[in-house]
Amino acid sequence: MAPPFLRIRETPEDFVVEEILKYHPSGEGDHTFLFIEKRMLTTEDVVKRIAAEAGVASRDVGYAGRKDRVAIARQWFSVPGLAPARAREFSIEGVQVLEAVPHRHKLRTGQLRGNRFEIRVRGVDAAAARRAREALESVERSGMVNRFGSQRFGRSGDNAARGLALLRGEGRPPSGRGKGRGGGRAARFLVSALQAEVFNEVLRTRPLALDRVECGDVAVVVASGGLFVVEDEARENERVACFEISPTGPIFGRKVTLPSGAPAVREAQVLAALGVPLLSELKLPRGLSLRGARRPLRVRVDDIQMTEETDVLTFRFGLPAGSYATVFLDQLLGPLDDAG
Repeated sequence: MAPPFLRIRETPEDFVVEEILKYHPSGEGDHTFLFIEKRMLTTEDVVKRIAAEAGVASRDVGYAGRKDRVAIARQWFSVPGLAPARAREFSIEGVQVLEAVPHRHKLRTGQLRGNRFEIRVRGVDAAAARRAREALESVERSGMVNRFGSQRFGRSGDNAARGLALLRGEGRPPSGRGKGRGGGRAARFLVSALQAEVFNEVLRTRPLALDRVECGDVAVVVASGGLFVVEDEARENERVACFEISPTGPIFGRKVTLPSGAPAVREAQVLAALGVPLLSELKLPRGLSLRGARRPLRVRVDDIQMTEETDVLTFRFGLPAGSYATVFLDQLLGPLDDAG
């Protein structure tokens, strides 16, 4: 465990995050997009409070991504049938409406380009600051390890186990919102935690550096998101070195692009070791399709700035949607005492 002097989130203001949507609301339509600032609330808390204030069901409130409770988080929500002028007058404890703009459809999970962060790490001594500066050089050259953060697995750390029970037909689906009982956000989140655990284990056990690929790897073209199976190591490693492509790991499911050769063997071994049923044996709750995907094993961190004060480091940086700021800090400083 890291020395206890390295701390984040002593106050919510120590951890500031702002969402960047894939698109900006159009200014026309039956939904209103709210850009809000929240403090000491989960995203689910905000959904309930907005729904109550607007007089709609919680399931009708859309959002693109979850944000931590102990933070100052600026994020987007959508509400149907709500006049922007009324939204701007909302009085919700812990929530400030910054913008209200009409749009044609509901905001959906995943419709984010990325997030921008400003985070203060406290209790930093000279050795830790030096370690961070050295690690930054590696991150800027080769990228950040794209591991899922611990918050994905819940406060008790059992979300993945509960997701596995669902897929085995052994657990009772949580009462959910959306299509069918148990087919709502809660069930999807538990199963996604299991997918995250599989990905993290594939990443942990990978024998190659993250700036290398081998024959059989599924690589992603960074600019387009296109996937292909590596056949020529020498040629593709030149593209990896300049961050044109990156190796990927599995978000397992029915439609996921599969590797071949040694990478395929390793991924199958991880699934078996974690007890994930064969796809033909999965018992999916209603409303859960489990298509699957590939996730880059590394990502580029944008516009990194680090400033030093007495026993405090402040980091400003951008990450693609789905990547974790706490993982970035772990890579620079080791695990931190996180009050969130």
